[in-house]
Amino acid sequence: DLRYDLELTLEESFAGKEAAIVVEAQAVCEQCAGRGCTKSEDCAKTCATCGGAGRVRAQQGFFMVERGCPTCRGSGEVIADPCQACGGEGRALKRRSLSVKIPAGVDEGTRIRVGGEGEAGVRGAASGDLYIFIHLKRHPIYSREGTTLIADCPVSFTTAALGGTIGLPGLDGQRIEIKIPAGVQSGEQLRQRGAGMTVLNSRGRGDLVARILVETPSRMSAKQKKLLEEFRKTETGDECPAAKGFFTRIKDMLGG
Repeated sequence: DLRYDLELTLEESFAGKEAAIVVEAQAVCEQCAGRGCTKSEDCAKTCATCGGAGRVRAQQGFFMVERGCPTCRGSGEVIADPCQACGGEGRALKRRSLSVKIPAGVDEGTRIRVGGEGEAGVRGAASGDLYIFIHLKRHPIYSREGTTLIADCPVSFTTAALGGTIGLPGLDGQRIEIKIPAGVQSGEQLRQRGAGMTVLNSRGRGDLVARILVETPSRMSAKQKKLLEEFRKTETGDECPAAKGFFTRIKDMLGG
């Protein structure tokens, strides 16, 4: 069997693709057609060392140890006239191109089996399989948890206070409008049903989650600072009930 690691973008994982890959592996020797020798008859003879068993025994102290035959390498046969191209193995290293269909919805670590596309067996034995392991490239906006897409969305404190909308690019090319309710708190998650990843082997889709991160302004003009100062003078504490409750508990603990 062979292993091939394939890296995909999140968009390719969402839609699926026909991937062209190149593998370098043992393939059937073209010169001897996998027989291991060039003679038409009596190509292979029974190994004289193991008598065709492919294994030999040796005494080691009180124990009898069995191991692969060093002469025929476990095959039980030896090639009388080995092929010059493959040295009697019936296979040779070859580079080949394959087209593999990657289904939509594959995730990090997904394994895809392609039967019979592994290395060729010794002297005409069956070929192994090719296993393709999927790896996903880092996306500039989304992280993925199963079929759920998560986007960390920084918003201004005015948008968080007054509400608004943000637009996110969907993996299907469509724009996704996320409505931000007035008074949203940093860390809150807004879920858009059916806008996430494709479900593997299904027509369904997961959800998209916009995780709100309220950003406090670090650079303000003199006019903006003045407006905020005027707003602070009008504050009663009821605007931020969580903060008011927290400092009330502190005051009670300090006895005042």
